[in-house]
Amino acid sequence: MPPESAGVAEALERNTALSNRQKFIALTLLTFIALIAVGALTHHHGDAGGLKTGTSADFLQSTTGGNGSKGVPVSQVGINQLASEAGHLHVAVNFVWLLVTGFLVLFMQVGFAFLVTGLTRAKNAGHMMMMNIAAFAVALIAYYAVGFAFQFGGVAPIANLGGVTPLSSIFGHGNAGLIGLHGFFLQSGTTYDVGVLAFFLFQVVFMETAGYIIIGAIAERISFAGFLLAELAMGAIVYPIYGNWLWGGGWLSHLGSSLHWGHGAVDFAGSGVVHATGGWAALALAMVLGPRLGKFNKDRTPNAIPGHSIPYVVVGTLILVFGWMGFNPGSTFGATDLRISVVAVNTLLSACFGFVFAMGWTAYKYGKPDISMSCNGMLAGLVAITAPCAFVAPWAASIIGAIAGVLVCAGVWFFDHVAHVDDPCGAISVHGVNGAWGIIAVGLFADGTYGDSWNGVKGTVEGLFYNGHFGQLLAQLAHVVVGFAWAWGAMWIIFTVGKNFMKIRVSPEVELEGLDMPEFGVLAYPDFVLSSSDIGHAALEHARPPGGAPTSSYASTAPDAEGRPQ
Repeated sequence: MPPESAGVAEALERNTALSNRQKFIALTLLTFIALIAVGALTHHHGDAGGLKTGTSADFLQSTTGGNGSKGVPVSQVGINQLASEAGHLHVAVNFVWLLVTGFLVLFMQVGFAFLVTGLTRAKNAGHMMMMNIAAFAVALIAYYAVGFAFQFGGVAPIANLGGVTPLSSIFGHGNAGLIGLHGFFLQSGTTYDVGVLAFFLFQVVFMETAGYIIIGAIAERISFAGFLLAELAMGAIVYPIYGNWLWGGGWLSHLGSSLHWGHGAVDFAGSGVVHATGGWAALALAMVLGPRLGKFNKDRTPNAIPGHSIPYVVVGTLILVFGWMGFNPGSTFGATDLRISVVAVNTLLSACFGFVFAMGWTAYKYGKPDISMSCNGMLAGLVAITAPCAFVAPWAASIIGAIAGVLVCAGVWFFDHVAHVDDPCGAISVHGVNGAWGIIAVGLFADGTYGDSWNGVKGTVEGLFYNGHFGQLLAQLAHVVVGFAWAWGAMWIIFTVGKNFMKIRVSPEVELEGLDMPEFGVLAYPDFVLSSSDIGHAALEHARPPGGAPTSSYASTAPDAEGRPQ
């Protein structure tokens, strides 16, 4: 093309581009002018302030079917109609609150999946994810069939939810309740009921949380069949029966009436019922399974086995914090209980203090903050505040969280170096140890501003630091001791018996290869090339006697400075 023609073409392109820009600007200005004109010239609108919506006219429409009535009759009939409508709206608001917060707790499953997968090795990522989603389905069905009835079959009445009157049968009368009897398959005892089903949704996701907790302690060596046994046990027996003793009208909640120990065992949202139960059950499972290959040397000193994704750990932690905004505030069972603001703020304060103190502790001990331990500190703060969140002031929530942040670090060290229990994700320390701390904190810091007639005892809940009496603290200590004995003992018995009839742990060869392909026939990261571990191969050789068959020992020799087995 001649130079003159090329110059003309470039000029035309510039003019065309300029023209397009001008058109776009002009069209945008005309749109804004049109919108302003519509707003200025149109003065008629609906109830923008919301002052005319939800008046007596709406009440009359809903109660009389629009038959032309002009007002509420000034009579007992009219008063009863208004009272019924107010009661219906009260329960409806609480239903919505309970369901929405239940959905938030359900979303915590995503957080647990990210957290435990990130804290374990890439070769087991598919197995970890499958355990999380399978726990949700299997444990829910077990709870639906029998667990919910065992836990809440005799809990009625619950005023915020309209009474849930079908849940009215418990074995063990008076102060000696042991197990509920209504609600099997959400049918027995007329429990096909809107209030019962709303309550079921909220409670089943709490049970699911206890089921997720155990995954962190049994990771990287449990067989999938063994895992399913653990989830069935958690959903049908371990969690619901203990939950009945605290929340279903059972005997621990009545220690205030039977032994005059404060208000009986108090656990607002489940530091003990949910988290300690999951933590102590996880301890039993970890002890029965034994440690992973290469975790401990011949002298029982531990080796660190890092996870594969710190980003997963951080994302999972933040999702769990978000879900906890349903876990604790939702345990009021209704938005009409204005204590929800105190519960929410206390929850966040404890979480953040737990994070900061765990971060500071690891920086002091090791010279740098540990990211995964800091995240566990945040979770420890959440676990610890779950029982006392409604009963304490913000300053106390801060102290509870700070202590939890240090306790989780100490707990991980203890189980590694003293107890020699392999807990890949720190689940026992986060949920077991700090669940117990949260229970005890109620007996110390409860300030008497909430909980009037809790568990049928007159007056508000007060701890030792406020009334100088040991009654409430004794009830909380009973909660800790009985909870440990039940959760650890029941799961230990179930798995000790179960391993005689099924394979609960994968073979050493499968553990070295990674559980994804042997258990499910698929890799989580098929595009990655996974390298072998010297520690693992040394462990496998140590596990083999001269004849070649693996022994039950999973200890290994330590690698030397260059990574070779000694």
